[in-house]
Amino acid sequence: MPRDTLTADRIVRAAVELLDDEGLDGLNMRSLAKRLGSAATAVYWHIKTKDDLVRLASDSIWHEVEVPDLDTADWRAAATAHASGMHAMLTRHPWLVQAFGSHLLYGPGQARHNDLSLAIYEKAGFAAADADRAAGTVFTFVLGSALGPAAEVSLHRRLGQNGADAEQLMADAMTRATETAMHFPRLRERLDTAAAERYAAAPDNTFGFGLQCVLDGFEARLTADRVGPRE
Repeated sequence: MPRDTLTADRIVRAAVELLDDEGLDGLNMRSLAKRLGSAATAVYWHIKTKDDLVRLASDSIWHEVEVPDLDTADWRAAATAHASGMHAMLTRHPWLVQAFGSHLLYGPGQARHNDLSLAIYEKAGFAAADADRAAGTVFTFVLGSALGPAAEVSLHRRLGQNGADAEQLMADAMTRATETAMHFPRLRERLDTAAAERYAAAPDNTFGFGLQCVLDGFEARLTADRVGPRE
């Protein structure tokens, strides 16, 4: 592909695909240029550094998160939809979880959702400072909930390097983990159930359960504030 047919948007879309396939460690200008059918120098013409590329790729995928209509949805429905959308996006693109700890990420896509989060919790009834805290609490919960799936993808990729059988390595580790867990009563009880084969996985609907508990806490705090000031 000649250089003059490239655009920054096309490069960013290809970078997202490469990141999804290979993770942060697999992203480099040479691999990206090969995927684009171009030369690495042509990519550099549009985007100067790998850090810039990660920042632009990360900001682009924030547009996948659906924006709830605050004019028609109550704050709790909007909060649930927004948090669930963020969680789904982070699960589709597990490299972004890692990028939060290794790159400076910013841009209009992310800023749009940060602003929406504040609007949701201001609509709930929080003052500006507490709306900021509520938004931060939910984002931290969403990010932490996406960490498990992201770590699993990264681990499988690392274990599979150099021709290793990642599935067998994981199965061997699970066997040893299960043997260790059998020495602890509550873990042993869980292993005796039908969920034993998913011992290391979070139970079904863990994210939804946790999110609703967080929002229950917000609602209780708002109700207490309406009744009377906290001492």
